[in-house]
Parts: sequence; structure tokens; C-alpha cells
Amino acid sequence: MIATGMSTACAYPHGAEQAFALASRLGFDGIEVMVTRDRLTQDAEVLNSLSKRYGMPVLSIHAPVLVFTQFVWGLDPVVKLERSAALAKAVGAPTVVVHPPFRWQRRYASDFTTAVREISNASGVDLAVENMFPLNVAGLRRTVYAPGWDPVTIDCDSATLDFSHAALAGQNSLEIARRLGDRLRHLHLCDGSKSVYEGGVFDEHLPPGDGEQPVAEVLEYLAGRDWHGSIVAEVSPHGRSDDERTERLMRTLRFARTALRVGRDARQTAEHAALGVVG
Repeated sequence: MIATGMSTACAYPHGAEQAFALASRLGFDGIEVMVTRDRLTQDAEVLNSLSKRYGMPVLSIHAPVLVFTQFVWGLDPVVKLERSAALAKAVGAPTVVVHPPFRWQRRYASDFTTAVREISNASGVDLAVENMFPLNVAGLRRTVYAPGWDPVTIDCDSATLDFSHAALAGQNSLEIARRLGDRLRHLHLCDGSKSVYEGGVFDEHLPPGDGEQPVAEVLEYLAGRDWHGSIVAEVSPHGRSDDERTERLMRTLRFARTALRVGRDARQTAEHAALGVVG
């Protein structure tokens, strides 16, 4: 079964324990912990306790590679990856989500793919490079990631597909999933409506179905291939009441389970048909 989890980011501004409680109450299969300045997100013992208390396995760790987490675990980005992998191993999570380096992190960018592969091999945890996007700055497009923002073109063994990022980059998520093939290990479940080429500026993280990405088609495709990765809802909570947040997350979970069931049923029908032909 493909697990559908929820990112702790969906509970913002509430903390890690509230995120575990919310994911459990809504019926998600697990949780992704975004490592932030919240000490609870950095402590394996605490996370294991919360996981047991709420029956929520930790599916993945999101490394502290965002601008607002730049000072978490120091300034050395490789150390951040090492500590993220160690945390993932300690809580039983098979995946760490990482972003490509910013272009101004020149030394890190030059060593990025080697560091990711070495840390993954040493820890036994997948470091899945997430697809990003060019930026729209005063109407001009700027590439701020190196060796690039598209893991399809990056020499990495594992990748994360984020639908909102694909929308902002003007990409088709189904095409990305197909091109990544077995390298695709993790999904951030959300949606987006406008690319930087259409004047888009904001990384929307809409509920799936509220944007323009072929989200259902990707989920059906993966379920039809008997994919073994995990899916994590990463729907923006900003400016939302708790009731709105709950409604959006419940809708996201229903969307995922419906699409996965359609894909799984199609695969089983095809398998039964093939057995009938053989028989």
C-alpha cells in the first residue's frame, strides 16, 4: 500500500505535537517532519515518542534547507544533510527531502551530488532531491539553484516530486514522473495554477485539484506501476483558520486515496486479464 502522510508544515503555526495529533485525527498514514527551529523537530527521542503516542510513523524528514531554516544545525549545508539522514535513521524514516543548493553556495553546489550519494550510501536513507523552479523577479526569470532546479537533469539516485513547484516551473508533473522512473521515491501532494512564464510569483501549494497539474493522473500512474514510495500532503496553511486547514487536508487525503484506488484497480484488472489469457 502506498502511504499518504502529512507534513508538519501543514500545521503551522502550531508545533510538532499538534501536527502529529492533527494527522492522526484526520486519518493520514504517517507524517513528514520538516526540521525547523522547533526543537521537537530535531529530537529523535521526542519524535519517536510522538510517533508511538499518535500511531503516526515518520515517513520522511525534510532537511532544514529553506531560507527560514538556514541557521538550524549551523551553516554547513553538508552537516545539515548528515544530521537529517541520522535523524531519519533514528526515527525509521526511509527518506530525507533535500533541495538543490543555491547558486551562491558555490562549494556546496560543486560537491552536492557527491555528498548526497555518499551520505545516502553511508546511512541507508534515500536523500531525495526535490524539483524546484526559476524565480520571477520584477518580471524577469532568474535561476537561483545549482546544479539546477530540475532533478531530471541532476545526477542523483532519488528524487521528490512537488506538484506546486512543477506548476511554477511550467512543467507537467506526469512527464516528470515518467522521466524520473525508478528515481522517483517521494511526492509532495499539492497543486499550483500559474508558472513564472505566465507571471506567477508565489509557490501556492494548493489542495490537489484546485490547480492545473495532472495530480490524479500521476497518482493513478504510480499506483498502476505498483510504486513503493510515499506521498505527503504539503498544502499551505497560511492565512487559514483551523477549520479551513482541516477541510483542505481532509479533501487532500480523499483525493489521494480515490486516485490511488483508481490506479490500483486498473492494475489489478489488467493483471487478471493477463492471467485469463495465459489460462
